[in-house]
Amino acid sequence: MANDKVLQLTDAEFDSTIQSDQPTLVDFWAPWCGPCKAIGPVIEDLANEYDGKVTIAKMNVDDNPETPGKFGIRAIPTLILFKSGEVVDQITGSVGKSQLVALIEKAN
Repeated sequence: MANDKVLQLTDAEFDSTIQSDQPTLVDFWAPWCGPCKAIGPVIEDLANEYDGKVTIAKMNVDDNPETPGKFGIRAIPTLILFKSGEVVDQITGSVGKSQLVALIEKAN
Protein backbone atom coordinates (compact mmCIF):
# COMPACT_ATOMS: atom_id res chain seq x y z
CA MET A 1 0.00 0.00 0.00
CA ALA A 2 1.38 3.38 -0.99
CA ASN A 3 1.95 6.00 1.66
CA ASP A 4 0.31 9.30 0.68
CA LYS A 5 3.01 11.17 2.61
CA VAL A 6 5.67 9.90 0.17
CA LEU A 7 5.74 12.14 -2.89
CA GLN A 8 6.13 10.36 -6.24
CA LEU A 9 8.46 12.67 -8.20
CA THR A 10 8.91 13.04 -11.94
CA ASP A 11 11.68 14.78 -13.88
CA ALA A 12 9.27 17.67 -14.53
CA GLU A 13 8.52 18.28 -10.84
CA PHE A 14 11.98 17.62 -9.48
CA ASP A 15 13.58 21.08 -9.54
CA SER A 16 10.60 22.90 -8.05
CA THR A 17 10.31 20.29 -5.27
CA ILE A 18 13.95 20.44 -4.11
CA GLN A 19 14.08 24.27 -4.13
CA SER A 20 12.11 24.29 -0.89
CA ASP A 21 13.59 25.59 2.37
CA GLN A 22 12.23 22.39 3.90
CA PRO A 23 14.72 19.53 3.46
CA THR A 24 13.79 16.98 0.79
CA LEU A 25 14.98 13.36 0.86
CA VAL A 26 14.71 11.74 -2.57
CA ASP A 27 14.87 7.94 -2.93
CA PHE A 28 15.98 7.03 -6.46
CA TRP A 29 14.65 3.52 -7.05
CA ALA A 30 13.18 1.03 -9.55
CA PRO A 31 10.44 -1.61 -9.18
CA TRP A 32 12.81 -4.47 -10.16
CA CYS A 33 15.44 -3.50 -7.54
CA GLY A 34 15.44 -5.85 -4.52
CA PRO A 35 17.31 -3.50 -2.13
CA CYS A 36 14.95 -0.68 -3.19
CA LYS A 37 11.96 -2.79 -2.14
CA ALA A 38 13.69 -3.64 1.15
CA ILE A 39 14.24 0.02 2.05
CA GLY A 40 10.70 1.04 0.98
CA PRO A 41 9.02 0.47 4.39
CA VAL A 42 11.77 2.48 6.11
CA ILE A 43 11.16 5.38 3.70
CA GLU A 44 7.43 5.22 4.53
CA ASP A 45 8.17 5.22 8.28
CA LEU A 46 10.36 8.31 7.87
CA ALA A 47 7.63 10.06 5.86
CA ASN A 48 5.26 9.56 8.80
CA GLU A 49 7.80 10.58 11.45
CA TYR A 50 9.04 13.69 9.65
CA ASP A 51 5.68 14.77 8.21
CA GLY A 52 5.66 18.56 8.00
CA LYS A 53 9.42 18.80 8.69
CA VAL A 54 11.01 16.95 5.75
CA THR A 55 9.61 16.15 2.31
CA ILE A 56 10.15 12.46 1.54
CA ALA A 57 10.00 11.61 -2.16
CA LYS A 58 10.65 8.65 -4.45
CA MET A 59 11.72 8.81 -8.09
CA ASN A 60 11.44 5.80 -10.38
CA VAL A 61 14.68 5.93 -12.39
CA ASP A 62 13.21 3.86 -15.24
CA ASP A 63 10.36 6.32 -15.78
CA ASN A 64 12.47 9.44 -15.11
CA PRO A 65 16.01 9.00 -16.51
CA GLU A 66 16.91 12.70 -16.80
CA THR A 67 17.29 13.61 -13.11
CA PRO A 68 19.33 10.53 -12.03
CA GLY A 69 21.65 11.23 -14.98
CA LYS A 70 22.12 14.82 -13.84
CA PHE A 71 23.27 13.62 -10.40
CA GLY A 72 25.47 10.80 -11.74
CA ILE A 73 23.42 8.05 -10.10
CA ARG A 74 24.83 4.69 -11.17
CA ALA A 75 23.46 2.44 -8.43
CA ILE A 76 20.11 2.23 -6.71
CA PRO A 77 18.78 2.77 -4.19
CA THR A 78 20.50 6.13 -3.89
CA LEU A 79 19.05 8.59 -1.40
CA ILE A 80 19.97 12.26 -1.74
CA LEU A 81 19.10 14.91 0.81
CA PHE A 82 18.49 18.40 -0.59
CA LYS A 83 17.93 21.73 1.12
CA SER A 84 17.14 24.89 -0.88
CA GLY A 85 18.10 23.07 -4.08
CA GLU A 86 21.56 22.05 -2.84
CA VAL A 87 22.78 18.52 -2.12
CA VAL A 88 23.41 18.15 1.63
CA ASP A 89 24.52 14.51 1.51
CA GLN A 90 23.73 11.17 -0.09
CA ILE A 91 23.75 7.45 0.65
CA THR A 92 23.85 4.59 -1.85
CA GLY A 93 22.59 1.11 -1.06
CA SER A 94 20.09 -0.38 1.33
CA VAL A 95 20.89 1.10 4.72
CA GLY A 96 19.27 0.97 8.14
CA LYS A 97 16.82 3.47 9.50
CA SER A 98 19.37 4.94 11.92
CA GLN A 99 21.66 5.89 9.01
CA LEU A 100 18.77 7.60 7.23
CA VAL A 101 17.75 9.48 10.37
CA ALA A 102 21.37 10.67 10.73
CA LEU A 103 21.30 11.79 7.08
CA ILE A 104 18.06 13.75 7.59
CA GLU A 105 19.38 15.38 10.77
CA LYS A 106 22.26 16.91 8.75
CA ALA A 107 19.77 19.30 7.15
CA ASN A 108 18.46 20.66 10.45
